[in-house]
Amino acid sequence: MILNKLSYSKFRSGFKLKDKEIDYINNKGLDVIRNHAYDFITKRLSPAVIVNDGKQTPMRGHPVFIAQHATATCCRGCLEKWHHISKNRKLAKDEITYIVNVIMEWIKRQLNDNSKKKNTN
Repeated sequence: MILNKLSYSKFRSGFKLKDKEIDYINNKGLDVIRNHAYDFITKRLSPAVIVNDGKQTPMRGHPVFIAQHATATCCRGCLEKWHHISKNRKLAKDEITYIVNVIMEWIKRQLNDNSKKKNTN
C-alpha cells in the first residue's frame, strides 16, 4: 500500500498526531473526521485549477491536515507524484474516496500506535 512507500520518506514519516489531535478525534469520532476529510478534499483539492496549489493545506490545526501531509494528499503536485493522479482536471468521485480512505487509514494507524504506546507505559 502507498502508506508503506510513504514511510520511507523522511519528510512524510515525520508527521505524527499529537495528544491534542488524538483527543479531538476521540471527541468527534471517526465518522465526523471522515466527513471533514471529504469536505477538505472536495473544496481544496478537487477543482481542476487551484490558484494556491502547494500551499492550500495548513501544516497544523486539524488532524486531517496533518494526515494530508503524511500521506502526500496535501496538493495536486503531491497527488500526481505519489498517487499518480494527474493535475489540471477535476478529481473524480472515486479519486476523492480513494484519497479520503488513505487519509483515514493513516489516522487509524496513528490512533492504534498511540494506543499501543499508552498500554506499554
